[in-house]
Amino acid sequence: MMQTVKNVRHLVTSTKHAVSELTVPVPWGQIRGKVWGPDHGRRVVCLHGWADNCGTFDTLLPLLPQDYKYVAFDLPGHGQSSHRPPGVPYYFQSYVADLYRLVKALQWEKFSIIGHSMGGNIGGMFSALYPEMVDALVLLDSYGFLPTDVKEMPEVMRQGMEELLKYENREERVYTKDQAFQRLQAGNPTLSEQSARILLERGTRQVEGGKPRYLLCCPLCSFSSIISSFSFSCTGLVFSRDFRINLKNIMRFSTEQCLELQSRITTRVLVLLAEEGFEKRFAESYQAKLISNILQGYREPNGVVVTLPGDHHVHLNHPESVAPFITDFLQSNGPSNLTSSAEDPEPAKL
Repeated sequence: MMQTVKNVRHLVTSTKHAVSELTVPVPWGQIRGKVWGPDHGRRVVCLHGWADNCGTFDTLLPLLPQDYKYVAFDLPGHGQSSHRPPGVPYYFQSYVADLYRLVKALQWEKFSIIGHSMGGNIGGMFSALYPEMVDALVLLDSYGFLPTDVKEMPEVMRQGMEELLKYENREERVYTKDQAFQRLQAGNPTLSEQSARILLERGTRQVEGGKPRYLLCCPLCSFSSIISSFSFSCTGLVFSRDFRINLKNIMRFSTEQCLELQSRITTRVLVLLAEEGFEKRFAESYQAKLISNILQGYREPNGVVVTLPGDHHVHLNHPESVAPFITDFLQSNGPSNLTSSAEDPEPAKL
């Protein structure tokens, strides 16, 4: 089955959960994604995290209401979506514009957002800039905003510009299937074996020739990179994400800017935090106080903050522990009646 909405291609590839492939043309190529649910269903956009792809929602969405329409897409430079043009860095704000471009192509004027990690930050920024378009926001191990000390910004900007120039002389490297799996798991220790294989489905592509490739780690890892020690030409797999996504993002936000943007979100917000995820990582950082203020800002109108056992990819590894909270939240017509803890009604841990 093929449907066209402003050149959007919608190709059904599976009937088990009515899963379809989505292709949206953009000036530099295309944005690819997946669609679950009926056309008439409530509209939900799902945004994956840094260096992942839309496969991160494969285990979660079948457990959510099946009368909703979910669109999860590979952000540019990730999964099967096109890379940005040569010499162009991956600015965070550009991802927000990509989301706007996508929903305009789909002709969606009102929808909900589920975002994991960086995808949650994209959802938070979009909800602040276009509050009239978002009717619910779900953040999966994400705070929606993450500040940078203004004193660090000049060095961050300089480093990002220098890295971009160095990247242009970088050679592509190739893995066997087993090596790609091992690299992904080693670089992302929170992923289960099943979760790693799911992400590899859209996260690699086959090539002829080349050299073994570097794989930079998830920000939650305890080490910075894994470097392959062999360099022969071969046929195999490369990671489909653009290496430029690993470069330092030079567009940052101060504490004041983050709080101002957060105050502009008018929709209901559900924050699901993992005990072994960002909660643990930022517990001792200078950002901890700001994060506490942001979480309180979500609670005060009619939002909910929940802390769950699990790691950064709990939604993918153990979707059964996450899905009931999201379902209850999305199905609620007014202020959510969820408690703020998975075990009791006491305030969530901060």
